[in-house]
Amino acid sequence: MEKKKDLKELFRALKFLLISISAGVIQFGSFALLDKVIFPYASMYWVSYLISLTLSVAWNLTITRKYTFKSANNVKVAMLQVAAFYVVFTPASLLLGQLAVDAGWESLLVEALTMVANFVLEFLYTRFFVYRNSCDTAVKKETLTSAEETVEETTEETKTNE
Repeated sequence: MEKKKDLKELFRALKFLLISISAGVIQFGSFALLDKVIFPYASMYWVSYLISLTLSVAWNLTITRKYTFKSANNVKVAMLQVAAFYVVFTPASLLLGQLAVDAGWESLLVEALTMVANFVLEFLYTRFFVYRNSCDTAVKKETLTSAEETVEETTEETKTNE
């Protein structure tokens, strides 16, 4: 039983990784576009970072809640809890990232390192805080639909037998 649970958590982590890769493509792509094309000569690291991070978080939260954690928790509560994470993570990563860029680090490297830190910390935070007691609580729509059909069929059979 414990091995099955461990395997399920490993699969959950892999799903989070795959979804985070898609969010990473959104974040890295939008950051590169903003930093290298739209603001190539201005020191606008923080603007590019905030916009790309916001796009990535919106995508990641929406998809991971449904497919990775399968949570029935209130979406507004989950969003507020994730927002609390980013209230701490965003200023810290923004400050450290800006310091690194100002020290001569390549902005794309700084972005990539920040994304790795975000991936690890966000998984731990969402799994063990946001969704700690609600993983796999969402009812599949197909299951609900087939249960409703069974009830309707049983009701029709009862009416026919009367």
